[in-house]
Amino acid sequence: MSDQAMKEQVQEVLDKLRPFLLRDGGDCQLMDVEDGIVKLRLLGACGSCPSSTITLKAGIERALLEEVPGIVEVEQVF
Repeated sequence: MSDQAMKEQVQEVLDKLRPFLLRDGGDCQLMDVEDGIVKLRLLGACGSCPSSTITLKAGIERALLEEVPGIVEVEQVF
């Protein structure tokens, strides 16, 4: 699968998760997908929340690993 096709699938999953982030005053922005690694920037309350790593790894990464073939990891970029 091309990086562009993977980006589109990742964006679809993020769009499904976005209401949960927005409810807590946060959001995320897809920066890039390269070699199966998704690079996300956490925004708003998520950017400064002490639980953001848990949100990123246990929530967003788990959903992407389950729904998008080829994804291996999610990294937070600042």
